[in-house]
Amino acid sequence: MLNGSQIFVEVLAEQGVDTIFGYPGGAVLNLYDELYKNSDRIRHILTAHEQGAAHAADGYARATGRTGVVLATSGPGATNLVTGIATAYMDSVPMVAFTGNVATSLIGRDSFQEAYIEGITMPITKHNYTVRRVEDLADTMRAAFRIAQSGRKGPVLVDIPKDVTANSCEFTPKPAELIRTVTQYDEEEVLQAAEMINKAKRPIVCFGGGVRSAAGCQPLRDLLTKADIPATYTLMAAGVLAYGEPHNLGMLGMHGCYTANKAIDEADLVVAVGTRFSDRVALNPQKFAKRAKVIQIDIDPSELGKNVAVDLSLVGDAAYILQAILPHVDKAEHPEWMAQIREWQSHDYKPEDSDTELKPHQLIAEICRQAGPEAVYVTDVGQHQMWAAQYLHHTKSRGFLTSGGLGTMGFGYGAAIGAQVALGNDHRVIMLTGDGSFHMNLNECCTAVSYELPIITVIFNNQVLGMVRQWQTSFYGKRYSNTDPHRKTDFVKLAEAFGAKGYRATTPEEFRAVFADAMKQKGPSLIDCRIGKDERVLPMIPGGGDINDIIME
Repeated sequence: MLNGSQIFVEVLAEQGVDTIFGYPGGAVLNLYDELYKNSDRIRHILTAHEQGAAHAADGYARATGRTGVVLATSGPGATNLVTGIATAYMDSVPMVAFTGNVATSLIGRDSFQEAYIEGITMPITKHNYTVRRVEDLADTMRAAFRIAQSGRKGPVLVDIPKDVTANSCEFTPKPAELIRTVTQYDEEEVLQAAEMINKAKRPIVCFGGGVRSAAGCQPLRDLLTKADIPATYTLMAAGVLAYGEPHNLGMLGMHGCYTANKAIDEADLVVAVGTRFSDRVALNPQKFAKRAKVIQIDIDPSELGKNVAVDLSLVGDAAYILQAILPHVDKAEHPEWMAQIREWQSHDYKPEDSDTELKPHQLIAEICRQAGPEAVYVTDVGQHQMWAAQYLHHTKSRGFLTSGGLGTMGFGYGAAIGAQVALGNDHRVIMLTGDGSFHMNLNECCTAVSYELPIITVIFNNQVLGMVRQWQTSFYGKRYSNTDPHRKTDFVKLAEAFGAKGYRATTPEEFRAVFADAMKQKGPSLIDCRIGKDERVLPMIPGGGDINDIIME
């Protein structure tokens, strides 16, 4: 006989969980007491806020591919997870969120710290549960882990009333269930896709985050090489192809490069792999790839043809489908198509360097030079995020963590903590943020200090809300409504107040020196980088536009 709290810990261990992020409270005291007794088996990371814990579990999952786990108490503790759960849901990140609730006899009575978290999170989870009987707890938890990793990955919530954590029942251990990857596909559709690829004169592959979540990325690289097909990617797939690979055209979409957007516009075949054609990629669905036939491969059938009309759709794990297509694809070369692409690349946007001012692309180049190809780069959301996607020289698929779908300002620090905890302090984690985003969840700096996590945070500090201000400059007649907050935050003193190391840089030479010093620190550090408030993310295609509307200067 085990009580619910003991069952909770046993199933976590059974599922291979070694780390859990969270924040205690009355409804989960029994669970926390059991975690205390089992601290040698499961490490608990206490964050400053439940949202930070959710983002940390998310970052842990993105950096490793394993399921992230977060625990919060009832009521406000549970509702504080919502933004983090929605972030994971939009980006298909496997996570299990456990929340406590008031005792079953008190549910529905407006009890202290009661919230109907199952109903609140229903639209932003793959599935969720409220456990009413201790006898159902173990199998419910097992189902949550299975669902989080099966098919299109995503978050699952399990709400556990306090009496369930105290009641006892028989417990039967089970081995962790092997997650079944979707390996089935339609052979006729595979042959049809190969035939379309073989006939194409101007093919291009467009791939998204689904490739990173698939069984492997190598079949994609093999297809590009065998059939001589150039490729472009969405924000969520940055890093799958190494910088400088001959078939890598760069990022597509609103802030993607000219060549990638032009190639999509001129292609006669688009092979879309693990991408949903979001409104930041297919800005005008009616004009997107208007000269091309479109093949879409996705594990989630609900995404097929949802945003852009397609000519052929294949359901399944991208790696297995591409592996099936490969034997039927002819070894080919497209010299005229590739020559045209090289000519377009000569027109790609190239920012100007400066010896005296901090320029975003130069900051990122210096970070890459010092941190190296094995570093994991995490971003918040805004201009710095797009600069990072454009200029970071990613060389591994799990080396770039960002909130793409929900676009969550404040995501970065929690996610960086999760990645650093997952990978260990021997790995380098760099967090890129803006002063606007950093103000959202800067409280998590205390978490990094408490656990001596050597996260380097580089703040692109233009002292305005840069991305919104950029839109106001271009489309709202420079009416800067509430994008200049006139904040006086001294990030160096803030870092020191938390117990971290603080730096300030105003020139490239200063940044080079302070970043080198930050690389030597055993704990977290913040670097306040003063950049001009009129720095813009370019190129840019306005919403609803196409390649003909691109802004290059």
